[in-house]
Amino acid sequence: MSRTHPVPDGLVIVDKPSGFTSHDVVAKMRGIAGTRRVGHAGTLDPMATGVLVLGVQRATKLLGHLALTEKEYLGTIRLGQDTVTDDAEGEVTAATDPTGLPQDAIDDRIAELTGDIMQVPPRVSAIKVDGKRSYKRAREGEDFDLPPRPVTVYSFALHDRRETTTEDGAPVLDLLVSVVCSSGTYIRSLARDLGAALGVGGHLAALRRTRVGPYGLEAARTLDQHQQDLTVLPIADAAAEAFPRWDVDARRAGLLRNGVRIDLPPMYEKAGPVAVFDPEGRLLALVEDLKGRAKSLVVFAGGEG
Repeated sequence: MSRTHPVPDGLVIVDKPSGFTSHDVVAKMRGIAGTRRVGHAGTLDPMATGVLVLGVQRATKLLGHLALTEKEYLGTIRLGQDTVTDDAEGEVTAATDPTGLPQDAIDDRIAELTGDIMQVPPRVSAIKVDGKRSYKRAREGEDFDLPPRPVTVYSFALHDRRETTTEDGAPVLDLLVSVVCSSGTYIRSLARDLGAALGVGGHLAALRRTRVGPYGLEAARTLDQHQQDLTVLPIADAAAEAFPRWDVDARRAGLLRNGVRIDLPPMYEKAGPVAVFDPEGRLLALVEDLKGRAKSLVVFAGGEG
């Protein structure tokens, strides 16, 4: 379906299908929206489905700041098998019978992986090591280590467990879990580390992202649905949902448009990015606290309604 009108500035919330990379979704949306100015706020592995936040037109300026929000997932962790990628897409590298694992042991290990933790990303990931993507080093057979990184797992809950066998008859234990975590947390690594702590190995068998910041599945639409009727969350509405809102008068709006750092009200100090709106209710800028003054992160000339 070709577009007859320019797509407005804003966010597009996609329910990503399995098998698509985040770049695949961006490429598809460029065709749907009729613009190359499309980006995403944080990747989602090809195997995974669920919420992927895209920005179109000038809303791409918001994406680097939206990526700093918490995320929520529903997934299946398979205990009893390690894989090279820490998920179901990789070759099984080791197998151990997990039959009869006591529930209290699983609960204890999950508790240890909750809160502020140091997490080693998967070797098959997009993290750069000395300027080269980790997954490229892994596929070329290089021997390397990734340093652990601080992440926060706000909630790691087990909802169901099921002992089963794989197609080749190997015994496994599938755990249905939900996770709420900080940006940068790898659910694959949680699965791997849980299996390692229990002594049976583990990997991520399925994953669905149910929320990114304030944007949940109820706001997401499939690519086919967007193809039929593109739904764009206006940039001003998106900013008001994602950041604290600060309404300024005409004088302050003019100063901000001209790059002047004005005094920031104490309530917004240390609050992270703040969305500033002019007297007409248009999005003027994203600012952050710098010694009590509003430092502009992004300025939208003229305001964005």
